[in-house]
Amino acid sequence: MIDLEGLDIFRCVVREGGVTRAADRLHRVPSNVTTRIKQLEERLGVSLFRRQGRGLVLTDAGRTLLGHAERLLQMADMAEQELRSGVVRGLLRLGSLESAAGARLPPVLSAFHARYPNVSIELQTGTTGALLRRLERFEVEAAFVSEPFEAGGLSSVPAFDEELVLISARGRPPLRQPSELGGQTLVAFPHGCSYRRRLMEWLAEGGASPERIMDLGSYHAIVACVAAGSGVAIVPAEVLDQAVLGGSVDRHPLPPRLRRNRTHLVWSGEASAPLRALVELLPKPPATRRTGGENNGHPPSKPRRVGSCPGHA
Repeated sequence: MIDLEGLDIFRCVVREGGVTRAADRLHRVPSNVTTRIKQLEERLGVSLFRRQGRGLVLTDAGRTLLGHAERLLQMADMAEQELRSGVVRGLLRLGSLESAAGARLPPVLSAFHARYPNVSIELQTGTTGALLRRLERFEVEAAFVSEPFEAGGLSSVPAFDEELVLISARGRPPLRQPSELGGQTLVAFPHGCSYRRRLMEWLAEGGASPERIMDLGSYHAIVACVAAGSGVAIVPAEVLDQAVLGGSVDRHPLPPRLRRNRTHLVWSGEASAPLRALVELLPKPPATRRTGGENNGHPPSKPRRVGSCPGHA
C-alpha cells in the first residue's frame, strides 16, 4: 500500500526539481530520498522520473501519480486540521423511517444544522428492513429504525418513543380484539415494516388474518385510503396528528404491549464525528422500558451493542 510519507517525498522531489534539493527541504540525506522513490516505483511497477540534462522530469505515470498525491495529501491535511481544531465537518448519510423523517427528525436536524453548519446531511427513507439492508451495504452510515428489528453487532441508542394506534374509517364500531379484524383489508407499508409486523402478529394471536394487504409507500396515502373505507392500518399517533386527513379516521387503542414502540438510531463500526454530534442532540427517552420482552433500559448517552430480535421480514 502506498503510504502518505512516500507520496510527500515524491511531491517534494517534483516541487524542488531534484533529489538533493528535496533532501535539504525534508532534512534527509539524498540516498534516503532516492531509496524511497525507487521503492515507490517498484511498488507501482512504473518509472516516475526520467533524466533530462542534470535534472529530473516527470514521466506520464509520474504526472498521473502527482495528481492523486496532491489530492490525498490535501485530504490528510484537512483531516489533521479538523481533528486538531475540533470543528465537525463532512457528510452524514442517514436512513430513516418515513414517520421519523416527517414528524420527529425536523427539529433535531434543524438544531444540528444550526450547530454544525459544515456538515451536509443526506437522508433516505424506507422501512426498517430496507434501512438495515442499506446499512449493511454501507449506503448509509446510520439509520433510524423501529422495534422489533434484527441488528446483530450494531451499536444503538434509543431515539424516539412512539404511540401506535389502529385506525379505521369513521363511524365503524370500536375495534378491541384481533378477531374483529378478520377478513378486513390491511393497509400498510411493504414487507420490512416493523409496524406491519406488529399488527400481523396481533392478528395471528387472535386466530385472525386479513382478507388482503394493500401495500402503499407513504403515510399520507395510507391515511387517505383508510379514511375512504379501504381498510384498517396501524400508524404512529404523532404522524396521524400531522396528517391532512388525520381527523377523518377513527382511532382505536391497541393493547399496552403493542401501543408503545421505540425508534432506535443504529450504526455499524466506529461512529464518525458528525454521527457522534447527532447522537448528542437526540431527545432522551425514559431510561427504562420494556417492549416485546426486550429490556431497553440503557442510558441513552452511551451506545450499546444490539442483539438479534428473531424473525424480522
